[in-house]
Amino acid sequence: MRISGSTLSIALLSGAFFVSTNASPADQKPAAPVSSYAIPIGATIGLDAAKHVAAAAAAEAKKNSWHMAIAVVDPAGTLIYFEKMDDTQIGSIKVAQAKAHSAIAFKRPSKVFQEAVAAGNVHVMGLPGAVAVEGGVPLAVDGKIIGAIGVSGGTSQQDGVVAAAAVDALAKIVAA
Repeated sequence: MRISGSTLSIALLSGAFFVSTNASPADQKPAAPVSSYAIPIGATIGLDAAKHVAAAAAAEAKKNSWHMAIAVVDPAGTLIYFEKMDDTQIGSIKVAQAKAHSAIAFKRPSKVFQEAVAAGNVHVMGLPGAVAVEGGVPLAVDGKIIGAIGVSGGTSQQDGVVAAAAVDALAKIVAA
């Protein structure tokens, strides 16, 4: 199984950054924020790669005796692959898909929204399609987003661990 490109870069983004200059503090004007989410879209993750990252996620869940729903979407948010482990709650089906869609639509992990809400920035709850629960992560190769994974069924942190296993699996198949 091969994905074009040889370097993996995962879009684990957490906020905007600011440009500064070497001018003295008195001469400096507040810097305009530069979006750290201006990540280009790459080729769509293929079915074989989607199955591979989902299998890695499922293996991590099984290792920890967690029951998970796992969704992989393409850069347009279209479902490429889905599986629900035995005994996973039915509600996790839509939640996993929503987390994957949130990660791809906003080009950032769903955990970013969870952290924003925890910090009191509840306005993010009004963003259409934003899911403020860990477990949705963009998948990127060579700095370009190729899809996203969404995982649901455990605690927020458990969902994040399982999604991270999928990201690690993608890194391994890209390096091969």
